[in-house]
Amino acid sequence: MGMKSEQTKERILQEAWKLFARKGFQAVTMTDICEKTGLSRGGLYRYYKGTGEIFSAILSQEYEIGSRMDRREGACVILEDMLGEIRKEILEKELSLSLAIYEYASLGNEELFQRINENAKQRWISLIEYGIETGEFKQQDPGQAAECILYYYQGLRMWSRVIPFEEQTAEYYVKTIREMLVPV
Repeated sequence: MGMKSEQTKERILQEAWKLFARKGFQAVTMTDICEKTGLSRGGLYRYYKGTGEIFSAILSQEYEIGSRMDRREGACVILEDMLGEIRKEILEKELSLSLAIYEYASLGNEELFQRINENAKQRWISLIEYGIETGEFKQQDPGQAAECILYYYQGLRMWSRVIPFEEQTAEYYVKTIREMLVPV
């Protein structure tokens, strides 16, 4: 695909992400996505077969840290960037895909979620191992730490859809993860 096609696909994903975050998975239609992107139905179907394919593509996007570690960026810098994004998600109900994720999972998409979860866990393990290797993080079991970080975050993200968290809650999460990983 050419550059314009890639840009169009990215625009579709960005606009669909907002719709899914606001309405959930089941309430979003291809017509909604056409209206938000300005594409015709044929134009949209050129890229994606349906809302499920679009949602899977959104969920498959990952926060890229591998290239940052390859460039030898500091583990603490990468961690702070990740925690900043997580903090925003916890505080912004409209940024949460939690309802859409729950709806999509209940339709029999367990394999996708297992893969996404495993990728997220491996991303955290890689960062923790990298931080230990560079001496920026405490010595610990990376798998155990990754699971604590991931499931604590996922719980907050899920509940943020129904409970308006105050900034203090997001700060507690960030502080807890820093204390878990970074020596004082």
